[in-house]
Formats: sequence, structure tokens, C-alpha cells
Amino acid sequence: MAVFDIVKIPTAENVAIHLHPSDNIAVARAPLSAGQTIFVEGAAVKVADAVPAGHKIALKAIRPEEMVVRYGQAMGRARVLIEAGRHVHTHNVSFEELPLTYEFPEGDLPLPDAAAATQTFLGYPREDGRAGTRNYIAVVAASNCAAHTAELIAASYYGETLPPNVDGVVAFPHGEGCAHSIGPDTAQLQRTLAGVLNHPNVSGAIILGLGCETNQIDHYLGAGAPAPDRLWGLTLQASGGTRATLEAARAHIARMIERASCEKRAETPVSKIVVGLNCGGSDSFSGITANPALGVCSDMLAETGATAVLAETTEIFGAEHLLVKRARNRQVAERLLGFIRQYKTYLNRFGGSFDDNPSPGNKEGGLTNILEKSLGAVAKAGTSTLNDAVDYAERIMSPGFVFMNTPGYDPVSLTGLAAGGVNIIAFTTGRGSAIGFPTVPVLKIASNSNTYRRMMDNMDINAGRIADGETSVREVGKEIFDAILRTASGEKTCAERLGHKEFVPWRIGPVL
Repeated sequence: MAVFDIVKIPTAENVAIHLHPSDNIAVARAPLSAGQTIFVEGAAVKVADAVPAGHKIALKAIRPEEMVVRYGQAMGRARVLIEAGRHVHTHNVSFEELPLTYEFPEGDLPLPDAAAATQTFLGYPREDGRAGTRNYIAVVAASNCAAHTAELIAASYYGETLPPNVDGVVAFPHGEGCAHSIGPDTAQLQRTLAGVLNHPNVSGAIILGLGCETNQIDHYLGAGAPAPDRLWGLTLQASGGTRATLEAARAHIARMIERASCEKRAETPVSKIVVGLNCGGSDSFSGITANPALGVCSDMLAETGATAVLAETTEIFGAEHLLVKRARNRQVAERLLGFIRQYKTYLNRFGGSFDDNPSPGNKEGGLTNILEKSLGAVAKAGTSTLNDAVDYAERIMSPGFVFMNTPGYDPVSLTGLAAGGVNIIAFTTGRGSAIGFPTVPVLKIASNSNTYRRMMDNMDINAGRIADGETSVREVGKEIFDAILRTASGEKTCAERLGHKEFVPWRIGPVL
């Protein structure tokens, strides 16, 4: 049964969701009890085991070693004979890296035409051609040694009434920046911090160091840095310690606030919106409701010349062949596959596996292995052309659909997206998430109505209404698109109202 046909009250005829004609499983929309009879595509199936909501039931006998199929794609092999009506999950499905066939693009497809867009939002125009959806002053620690002072500086503004057009003074504390090896790890941290310092949602910034750490503030103040009225560097050692540094920073920030208050929102082409696509605390409904709906929104953004950036390399593994065939050219496809290979090497270095993701909560929500999770996760990117693939925290330059190499760990993934220049993040969740980011609004989309009702303070949109039969994937996709425009124009998200602002750079190297 197609998800669009589901009606709200579960009956024997609609309680299981059959996503693709070739699937040999269906997903329980509501809990199934042993002994009850359900109907899928008109065929009767007697439930042999209790099946929780969001979990899978076998529609026919699946022989040992035979593929279990969801979304029309293989997601694992049966460990044992799985009889029709049995619960299908980790106890009887094995994970393996399945061989994939890649259909590489021929030629070179054109990029979307941003000039064709007619819709606008109220944004902050920036000198480099980008646009902000917020107007913050950022205090960024160059190392863990400066993290506490950065927090003190930002905290000193709590309770102060800031002038109009200034969203706040926010800190970027973290645990990195010293005891790093000089090389790729330090370079990645520097790329990340540079991206949050010179960000379209940031009017002015302080880069704050201790003075003797590996990550020196001079790196951020040389050629190509923002003008001094937008970026200033301080160290605790040169400024006279914590209290003196706080006072010196406030003096510089006062001038930044004065200038930021004069910056006003203006009609801005929707093509200036860059949306990060992320999921966290996923469940089996994520790939049925929230992710496909966000995919509809992603296609709408691409049509306007805006940008939608899919992340989480660990959560495209096993589904990368679906993205390769959508690549703009062979070069983009090869770079995407290069990130997969690099990540596999990275995991092997620590004895890890792609199947270490999904998490226990993901599995409790019905996701059996990483292949099933990835097949649902890539739906966030819709169906449009993959125009570029960029590394972690690398500046996003292309319109339309772009991929960024990040871990699946949400705060690290969001940090990379933000450093790359996304000015809003759309975040789907099934189990529930409260994450935010200091300077980028994070819009939360619940995959099921139970989570939405249970965490209403944290959820902005309820995509669970799709599985409830109240609306369609396309209608929720349009709802997300409209919410992105409102958020980009200044409407606060739940995460912003609650003050969530997680920032965690990706540490990849040794500690010295």
C-alpha cells in the first residue's frame, strides 16, 4: 500500500505500509499482535510475532541468505528462514557490504539558473554576495584553553537589551586547538573555525586564543580575512588574563554591535538560501514521512537556484549508487565515492564498521542496519541532480543539490555544514532531538506524530501526519519549504527559542 493511501484509523487493510512492489517486507504503522490477520496489496498475512510500530513484517517466506528488500533495494540477508508474518529485524537479518553497480553520468549537466528565481525572503545582504538569515556577533575560541573565556564574554551580554537587527552575542567553545599534530587535523579545524567566523549569519566576530596553542589566531587574521571591523583577534596572554580579555573583547564587540544594528533585512532572492539537510534520532518512519517530504522541499529549492546540502557520509553508505547516477558529471560522482573510500579507511584504522551506525535508539525505532538507514536517509535530497561534493567544512559554492562529507554524529555534522556556509538547517528526527547551532537556525521535522506530541517544545513540523493519513508527502514538503522561507526571514525555530547551540568540530587525528 502506498503511504499516500493510508487512512488515520488503523485497520487490517491499512496497518502495514508497503513501500515498493518488489519489497518482501512491510512496515507496521501501528503495533501488530500475534495471531491477527492483516492485508497488504489485497493479500492476507497472518501475524506470527508481535511487531512494534515502525518495525518490519515479512510478507512471504524469505529463505536463508535471500535478500530482504525495502524501498525496492536490498538491505541485508536473512540469517535463517523468515516465515511470512514474522517480525524482521536484527535477530534474523545480517549486515554485509553488498556489491553495488554504479551508473556513471555521461557528459556534463548544467547548473540550476539562480536568475530564474522569482521568490524572495528577508535576508541580510553580505559584501561577498552571500546572505544571512541571522545577524550575530560570534566569539570563537581558537583552542580549548580559550573556551571558558569565550563563554564568559558571551554570557556577559545575558540580560542586556541589544539594539534591533542584532540577534545576540554567542560563544563557540570547544575542546580542540592544542595538542594537535600539524597536518590534516589542524587544517580541518582551521577550515571549520574560519567558516564560522566568516559566515553569512555573522556580522562581526572575535577569534580568541590563549597565545601558545597549536592553533594560533594569526592564521585567521592574514590575507583574505574579513575587515578588522568585522573580525578581531585577542589572546589571554597578551591581553592580561581572563578579566582583562573580557573587557577588551567587549570594547571591540560594542563597535561591532553598533555597526550590526545598522544592517537591516532586505528583499533577497531565494537563491541565496543554503539549507543543510540532516537527520538524527531516526526511526523507520523517517524514510517514509519526514525524509521524503524534505526531499520534495530540496527539489523545490533546487528549482529556485537555492542550495540543499546533504551530509553524513556514514548514512549514504549502501545507497551511494543512487546518488552517483544523479551526479552532474563523472568528476562529482568520483569525488562522492572518494569520500566513501576515505571514510572506510578511517573506520578501519579504529576497527570500526559502517554498521556501528545505527544507534540503539535507531534500532529500537525499527532500523535494522546501516543499509536500511541510508536508503531512507538519502530521501532528504529529493530527486534533483547532484551538482557538487565537498569535504568537511569546505565552502559551498554550487546551487542545487550538494553533498558534504561529514560523520553521522549530529553536532559534528551540523558544525561542518555551518562552517561550509549553510544559513539554515532542516533536521528530521524520529526518536526526537533537541539539537541547535549557535548562529544557524535549525528547523526540526518529526517523522511520527507520537514524537511530535511528546516533544512539542522541540518540534517545528509534524511529518507524522503523512503516516496518519492526514496529508501527503508533497504537501508536507511544501510546508517545510514555506517554513524555511519564514525562518530565513527571521521567524525563530523551537531550538532557537530554547537556546540550543551545540558546536563540535570533527577531531580526526592523534592527541599529542
